[in-house]
Amino acid sequence: MLLPEEILKKYWGYDQFRPLQREIIESVLNKSDTLALLPTGGGKSICFQVPGLILDGVCIVVSPLIALMKDQVRQLQERGIAAEAIYSGMKFAETESILDDAVDGKIKFLYVSPERLKTHNFLNRINYMTVGLLAIDEAHCISKWGYDFRPSYLQINEFKAVLPKVPTVALTATATLKVRTDIIEKLELKKSNLFVQSFARNNLSYSVIESEQKEVKLLQILKKVEGTAIVYAKTRNRTVEFSKFLKANSISADYYHAGLSLKERNTKQEDWINNKTRVMVSTNAFGMGIDKPDVRCVVHVDLCDNLEAYYQESGRAGRDNLKAYAIALYNENDLENLETNLELKYPEISFLSKVYQSLCNYYKLAFESETFESYDFEIQNFSATFGLNVRLTHYALKLLESQGLIYLSDSYFNPSKLKIIANSGEFYSFQLRNPHLELFCKTLLRIYGGEIYANYINISEQEIGNAYHASFNEVVQNLEFLNKHHIVDYTPQKTMPQLGFLTPRQDADNLSLNYKDIESRKVNEKKALRAVKFYTEQSAKCRMLLIQDYFDEDTSKTCGICDVCLKLKKLGLNTESTNALTDKITKLLPCTAANLELQLANENKEEMAKIIKFHFENGLLTIDSQGLIFRR
Repeated sequence: MLLPEEILKKYWGYDQFRPLQREIIESVLNKSDTLALLPTGGGKSICFQVPGLILDGVCIVVSPLIALMKDQVRQLQERGIAAEAIYSGMKFAETESILDDAVDGKIKFLYVSPERLKTHNFLNRINYMTVGLLAIDEAHCISKWGYDFRPSYLQINEFKAVLPKVPTVALTATATLKVRTDIIEKLELKKSNLFVQSFARNNLSYSVIESEQKEVKLLQILKKVEGTAIVYAKTRNRTVEFSKFLKANSISADYYHAGLSLKERNTKQEDWINNKTRVMVSTNAFGMGIDKPDVRCVVHVDLCDNLEAYYQESGRAGRDNLKAYAIALYNENDLENLETNLELKYPEISFLSKVYQSLCNYYKLAFESETFESYDFEIQNFSATFGLNVRLTHYALKLLESQGLIYLSDSYFNPSKLKIIANSGEFYSFQLRNPHLELFCKTLLRIYGGEIYANYINISEQEIGNAYHASFNEVVQNLEFLNKHHIVDYTPQKTMPQLGFLTPRQDADNLSLNYKDIESRKVNEKKALRAVKFYTEQSAKCRMLLIQDYFDEDTSKTCGICDVCLKLKKLGLNTESTNALTDKITKLLPCTAANLELQLANENKEEMAKIIKFHFENGLLTIDSQGLIFRR
């Protein structure tokens, strides 16, 4: 059996682990339940992939994002590791084939969505699988206090009961103390080991700039900071506008969003990764799973809804541990828009009912119908069909998803797949009866070999057409003919978003909604929004320290390189002695000025007055009617 370091070297080419990775792996190999918090770029996947290769049996990985699942499976397969994923939009026969391979020990990593865990065919196959490890990626999704709660994650614990002796490793990049406690409780991690890496990024300089001319300010930043950059914007239109502006000013830039075709997205992404394009202006659809270490700058031209999302997105800069910059541009309208958007995210119950009823009509869903069937979904077409506002409909769908009634997946590429389901004798007889397709059938076997009888194979209609000397459309027609006559099982490629129902059809006027839960989610989001506003508007506390405070990391060490630290340094307020005094003052609050002076009688009075004045002027301290000084 190979040691973890040998596995790391063999498959990933690294000589040593990053901080905490080895300890986490050791905990998993000891079959202890484990919760690991590693920041963006900290190497979470290694923490379950290395022990997954060492432990006997398949490692089941639960992940909420199809794009992330597909990306990790692709990376594992490129390293010669057997991995597959089951997600919405796949045919029943294809999922059965993958599950059969898992039972037969042909797969080492099986990625699934949390919804899949409760399906009958999956639970049935688990009884025959040797499972070595259960890995829960994006574990914060199980907590209602997390920024991306998924009700389907609450079902993981029921699934764990089927595998009582299998260790669980839960991983996330962003979790407050409350969320960590919730993860351990909801997953029932027994005698679990907790590993938390510092949220501090010593090479990443955070800044906030108020500007009414964001395009001009962005251009100044990109001219000053050389190298690859990502610019995040809220809407698709804004990605196009900012990209055009940059190109008009001699900056190599492009835009990216989920509304582009698959070919366009792949081309744009590859050009950026290979440094043919310097700046990618994108919605948050870009960046997940992309491990480009040399991003020197991440600029947000629109504010995020919460610090968790901002920390993840900004953390894509400087993964090579060299100096990098994370900059947020804002103006007063942005702060007002955040408040407005929050209200829109919680539409009236009557509108939720209308959207749900429209979905049932759209897909002709019968009462008490089977669940978990996946449908292509295009929100513009759906909204236009029923005269619904697209933006409000989007928020209604997300709320219905949070209540466990439906599930949504973003657009993703699922390549065409093919399997010959007729036996060799039937396949030969078919060719004799249809001589015009004999050469076509032989072409399929020549390109894909005998494996096409045993497994679903990713195929390219264009490749088949080139070999068969036919057009793309003619190849598709031939494959559909073979499919119709039950010679092959053919699934054309998909790029559409998917929507599915998680419960039998309900009465739209009496939906099983948890109103208390909806209200608590809204309260929680308001709290998160206040944290974003404070981070944005304050200019007296180290940005990195403020983020660490948000994630309940107990430290007083400032980063020294954010905009606030640099300003304090100019004022002489960022020395070792002033930092220590600031920490002492903070720990004594709330208290009166007289009590502060008494408690700190031996401290430098001039420095103390300077610190308190600065913090009052910059809104970090305030005083009430009773004369008590306290932190805001």
